[in-house]
Amino acid sequence: MAEKIYIDATGHVLGRLSSAIVPLIMGGKEVVVVNAEKAVVTGNRRFILNKYLTLRRKKTLTNPRRGPFFPRFPDRILRRTVRGMLPYKTTSGREAFRRLSAYIGIPEELEGKEFQTVDHAKLRETARRFMTLEEIGREIGWRHEG
Repeated sequence: MAEKIYIDATGHVLGRLSSAIVPLIMGGKEVVVVNAEKAVVTGNRRFILNKYLTLRRKKTLTNPRRGPFFPRFPDRILRRTVRGMLPYKTTSGREAFRRLSAYIGIPEELEGKEFQTVDHAKLRETARRFMTLEEIGREIGWRHEG
């Protein structure tokens, strides 16, 4: 059984966190990310929303049901970001992607576990403009009760 690494995404920049996860899962370790909705994307709010709304609107003109599809859920947005950094169309990339799990909040079975942080992926205190994945998800159509 592969070694499991538990990461708390609270206050981590999405791209930096993703680039730290990729070598771990490519190396054969299982990575579990909790509090995915609290990861942040830095930059101007309008530009961030425009980017994600554009990704949501992409479709094939001949048959829109063929995709490409872009997720609304924060945990799935995180997984999709990591997938973009993997050689996903190869066998090793797909197997690595299966070793990544992301959750909204902390599931009951993971309560009490020791969570790691990725120091170089933490949001700097000087950063003023950012959005959490939860805010992005709500803006692009994620409906969540609670």
